[in-house]
Amino acid sequence: MAARILPVLKLATKVTIAGGALYVACDSGILGSGEQGSEALGRAKAAIPPAVEEWMKYFGLETQLPTMPTVEFSPVQTWNSGVRWTVSALSEAPTKANEYTHQLFHYLKDLTK
Repeated sequence: MAARILPVLKLATKVTIAGGALYVACDSGILGSGEQGSEALGRAKAAIPPAVEEWMKYFGLETQLPTMPTVEFSPVQTWNSGVRWTVSALSEAPTKANEYTHQLFHYLKDLTK
């Protein structure tokens, strides 16, 4: 009996953890727009170091953590430029494929002379 219940419990635990992680990500704004993601990053930067310090004191660890790296760019602008680049590349793909095909034919033609 226990052998049949154990796999079901393992699956239920995994689904619960994944669902909770998804709920927290949606609730905090990570999966929202670029602006919401940027705000969530700012909140995380403010909340994580004090929490880590508190846990280090709780467990009696006295090590110095490295400082948080600074983000020198706007995630919103980077996201938008990436989307623009991708859409631009997809719109130019048929033209580029035609151009490369003509170059290949000319190359093969020159090889067979």
